This record gives sequence, C-alpha cells and structure tokens, in this order.
Amino acid sequence: MNEHPALTNERPALTRPDGTPVRVLVVDDEPDIAEVVTGVLRYEGWDVRTVGTGRDAVREGRDFQPDAVVLDIMLPDRDGLSVLRELRAAQPHVCVLFLTARDTVEDRVAGITAGGDDYVTKPFSLEELVARLRGLLRRAGMTRELAESAQLTVGDLVMDEDAREVTRDGTGIDLSPTEFELLRCLMRNPRRVLSKTQLLDRVWSYDFGGQAHVVELYVSYLRKKIDAGREPMIHTVRGTGYVLKPAGR
Repeated sequence: MNEHPALTNERPALTRPDGTPVRVLVVDDEPDIAEVVTGVLRYEGWDVRTVGTGRDAVREGRDFQPDAVVLDIMLPDRDGLSVLRELRAAQPHVCVLFLTARDTVEDRVAGITAGGDDYVTKPFSLEELVARLRGLLRRAGMTRELAESAQLTVGDLVMDEDAREVTRDGTGIDLSPTEFELLRCLMRNPRRVLSKTQLLDRVWSYDFGGQAHVVELYVSYLRKKIDAGREPMIHTVRGTGYVLKPAGR
C-alpha cells in the first residue's frame, strides 16, 4: 500500500471493560498487508503490535497478552495452526481471526477445528475485517462500548449503521452494500477530502489493484441517489478526491 486510509471513526468506541484500549496482535509476513491492517485497527483506538513469524507471535502473545490475534496461516517459519495452539495454551480465551489466501472448505474446517474463531480470506475488505474482530470481542464479553449511538448525521443526511438505513430530509434511500459502505466512509469523515486510494483501501479489498475508476463509478451511483433533485452534498475536488458536506455549506 502506498497510502494509509487515515480516516476518522465515528462508530461506538470499543474498549476493554476497564476502559483501556483493546489489544490486538497482527501476525503476517507480508509487510504491506500487516501495515495496512495495523493502521486501520489503530484508527479504532486499539493498541496493536505486529510480528512476521510464528516464533515472534508466540513470544509477543506471552508478553503482550492480546485480546485478539489476526493470524496468517501461512507463515515463513511454521504453520499458523501450531502457533494458534501455543497461543491458546498460554491464553485460553484470546480471540483468533485467521487471515489466509486459502479458501477451500477443508482449510476453513481445519482452521475452525484447530480453535480459530473466524476466518477471512485474501483479498479482504478492511471494513469486514474490523467488523469481524468487533463481533468476536463482543461475543467473548471482553469489551464494552463507550457510546450507544450507531447513527451518523451530516446535514439532512442520516445513516443508521445497525439497521443499514439511510434517509435524506426524512426520505428513505435504498443503497447496495457497496454504496452503503462508500457513503458510510464519507459520512464518518464529513468536510474532509478523501482520495480515491483512501476510499479503495477502506471500502474495497486492500489489493484491489488501484482501480480508481471503480470509485468514480460508485460515486456517480451515490450522487444519483443522494443528490438527485436536491442541493448536492458529494463534491469532487479536482486532482484530489471527494468530500461530503452539508448542502449549502
């Protein structure tokens, strides 16, 4: 990745029960993947450490005592499944999310049978990865939320993240899943210009291939639904990206 999605996060903050940051250990020997995953999790306000080998994962797991581990199954020095067994031996309740390029039924069964809590395959959506981790931590009872509202509001545009509903001036707007994620990213960063690279990183998979035209296409879809017949809220900043701001401001 050439650029981090340095975006704000307006969903309820997730912390440990004592109010300290959630601890996550990222284990992946591909530096680009480890870097972008670490960056996104830190934007959640979490305490994140990164290692690239199974040996270091076991050592860091013992020293850091993470609440969750993002664990690549294919590591250079050993199998991720054996790493999982050692992590669980030292810390039985740690949440483990497998990250792998292998997506066969047999691989999924092996990962879950070995004690993994969830399984995400490459290429993956960063939003999905964060959502999976938040879900694992909640179900494990290891966290608490600092805020109850899951509603984003920019001018007369309102998004209910839990119900996945969007309205503008009280009128409902139907969005596809990708349109919803793109709008959510813009609404979490009102008045802030976001580049196409940032939007690709946040809404689509990390290695989507730099297909900037897909961002342009989905922004045009959003404009037809959000701005059609109304004062526009989605604006193009030539040579930079896009910005969402209240109409008339």
